[in-house]
Amino acid sequence: QVRFVESGGGLVQAGGSLRLTCTASGRTVSNYAMAWFRQVPGKDKEFVAAINWSNTFTWYPDSVKGRFTISRDNAKNQVYLQMNNLRPEDTAVYSCAGPSRSYYTPSRQKDVEEYEYWGQGTQVTVSS
Repeated sequence: QVRFVESGGGLVQAGGSLRLTCTASGRTVSNYAMAWFRQVPGKDKEFVAAINWSNTFTWYPDSVKGRFTISRDNAKNQVYLQMNNLRPEDTAVYSCAGPSRSYYTPSRQKDVEEYEYWGQGTQVTVSS
């Protein structure tokens, strides 16, 4: 059974940094593309970052490009989201996600439909 558990969220002042961790069980993350999304109450999930299974490509929306970095540690079976220069508008629940197919790079990284497995999320709150 595939399971993702996020950690590392919390309260931080604007301009600060956090590193989120997604710990996987039931699969080896090195064989899969992975992504991070965020969601605020009343809104759809918003794409934040993605990395392909071979670690050769990453994708970010303009809203976080240059501030957020996705990476993975295959030995620990973890995926990370380093978030720097945080802004109040980054406040959300952050979730990691992965597709069901191994060695597959989603053609539409920003679409939630590309990802079958999701974690429960971790809250990030950025104060002004």
